[in-house]
Amino acid sequence: MLTTNDVAQVFDTILSIPGMNELVKIDLKISRKNVLLLNHVIERGLLEKVDDKASNLLTSVPEENLEELRSLGGECLLKAGLIELSEKLNALSGTTK
Repeated sequence: MLTTNDVAQVFDTILSIPGMNELVKIDLKISRKNVLLLNHVIERGLLEKVDDKASNLLTSVPEENLEELRSLGGECLLKAGLIELSEKLNALSGTTK
């Protein structure tokens, strides 16, 4: 069985493959409901949890890549016209960005 460190090294190796930084265009059509859910999943997944093994994988990912993911969620909300709704839902649940 692989240790957390081994898995992080494999993950880092995969992210280092030539061409992984190339931009791709994705034509995506999803419902507004799924835009809200996608943004929530991105935000929740990027929350730092020291004891979470999955978060340990993200320690080797540069902060600029994590910020790109955050902005992707925000861009999806913007295009779907859901920024205000998302902010109000976050306020209700007591979460902040």
